[in-house]
Amino acid sequence: MKNKYGQWYHPYEPAAEFKKRVAYFCMEFGIDQGLKTFAGGLGFLAGSHMRSAYALKQNVIGIGMLWKYGYYDQTRHKDRTLMPIWFTKYYSFLEDPGIEVIVRVHSNQTVRVKAFVLPPGIFGTVPIYFLTTDVEGNDHLARSITHTLYDGHENTRVAQNIVLGIGGAKVVQALGGADRYHLNEGHGLPAFYYLRDQGVDTSKFVFTTHTPERGGNVERNGAYLNDFGFFGRTLSKQELHAETINENTLSYTLSALRLANKANAVSKLHAKVARDMWKDYSGTADIIPITNAQDAEFWQEKGYTKASKKRNGSAFRKVKREWKENLFQEVLNQTGKIMRTDVLTIVWARRFAGYKRAGLLLWDWERFNRLIRNDKYPVQIVWAGKPYPLDLHGIGIFNHLERITKLVPNLAVLTGYELDLSRTLKSGSDIWLNTPRITREASGTSGMTAAMNGSVNVSINDGWMPEFGKHKHNSFILPEVPHTLPHNEQDAMDATNLYQILENEVLPIYYDRPEEWENIVFNAMDDVMPAFDSKRMAKEYYEKLYT
Repeated sequence: MKNKYGQWYHPYEPAAEFKKRVAYFCMEFGIDQGLKTFAGGLGFLAGSHMRSAYALKQNVIGIGMLWKYGYYDQTRHKDRTLMPIWFTKYYSFLEDPGIEVIVRVHSNQTVRVKAFVLPPGIFGTVPIYFLTTDVEGNDHLARSITHTLYDGHENTRVAQNIVLGIGGAKVVQALGGADRYHLNEGHGLPAFYYLRDQGVDTSKFVFTTHTPERGGNVERNGAYLNDFGFFGRTLSKQELHAETINENTLSYTLSALRLANKANAVSKLHAKVARDMWKDYSGTADIIPITNAQDAEFWQEKGYTKASKKRNGSAFRKVKREWKENLFQEVLNQTGKIMRTDVLTIVWARRFAGYKRAGLLLWDWERFNRLIRNDKYPVQIVWAGKPYPLDLHGIGIFNHLERITKLVPNLAVLTGYELDLSRTLKSGSDIWLNTPRITREASGTSGMTAAMNGSVNVSINDGWMPEFGKHKHNSFILPEVPHTLPHNEQDAMDATNLYQILENEVLPIYYDRPEEWENIVFNAMDDVMPAFDSKRMAKEYYEKLYT
């Protein structure tokens, strides 16, 4: 027997401008620390979108995956190097809407896909349908498809694409269908192929591309995908040839751009980069910018909200001190180090990936040591982040930082970078450091929520930053270096610029001119709202992508 969530349902009458029925497909949703259906930034963004859609009474539902073991839990080996672990998660608050569908994997293996729904009243989101194959009637391999987010085995990853895409599309059909099918990244691409074969007008297809990184724009052998059931049926040689490039390679992003009626990038700069990436291919949707944003109601601590409205310096300092104490309690708990609330605290926290350059501060070892041993202008630095569990390079960055910081009292590396720790780091830091190689960060959203919580961005001028950053007004922006230079030259120039800004601008202002510092903090809080609040973003999706 289906409950009320076995049909297209919201606990409200959708607002007049938001009546189109939208099904939003995403591989991860960062809704709450206790719901382990996310890995990082993509999930944080999707969670904010679903909360703002609910707040605005939009006619949206989410389609995601119920990961039995989550992404992974980040802990340490005996020598303090990174150790990923997995264990079963349970959620008593998910409801059974009575929807089960069938997909085929390896063309002929029947896999049962069951949907569980997150009701709106739990975390203040639109209904989100989470799909699982860990159900009676499936064998072990079929059950394992939804065990681990971003599983390391290629066959499993493709099966996950099929479950999210075709399984998700069938769940939407069971709910009565949608006016728009929105793929947030290319993971659910099989939905477009399946729905097109079902006679659904492709004018209903919209797509968001999130990254210029090669690893985020998946390419696989077309014949392999065809045999696997990726397209919902077996394509003929002629049909497969039409879908592939470069001798039988299927690009998820390119295919989504060709199948979608409308598409967007996630910042103005990213739109330019993405258009240039795909300009040599015919039949693609025009890529418009809809800049990412985050839900201020969820992310901004109430003390900062009150202090910023009145630009009350004493109230701000009190809240910042309290959150520094919270952060430093976590530092003490994890590392045995006691940090000071009266010392400028720099945080670098995001996924450990090579192009994000967690170690840029260490480029010039002599200069770095001068920075961290400066008695006149002392600093404390905290790193945190979760690399992909099989990314040896990313894990190596974490381990390297752990080794060089473990005996230095004002440096720390933390594990467990998820929603709760992210909030604590943003609320407790003075500086939010962002150091990707320029043009490589499509948007980035952590700096938005940092600014909401009184942490000043020191950043490369990439992603969302050109739309926000004003040097020494609301942030500190590194001079742009040519992105065509060899990486070591870019890194050397960026590191030199970073040291100069910290030594000659950030530290003197923070310690010698505190009123000027607080003015920068309050300017950032003013400027980030409402331009980078996800209510603006959710409205813009309806106005620009769904209409």
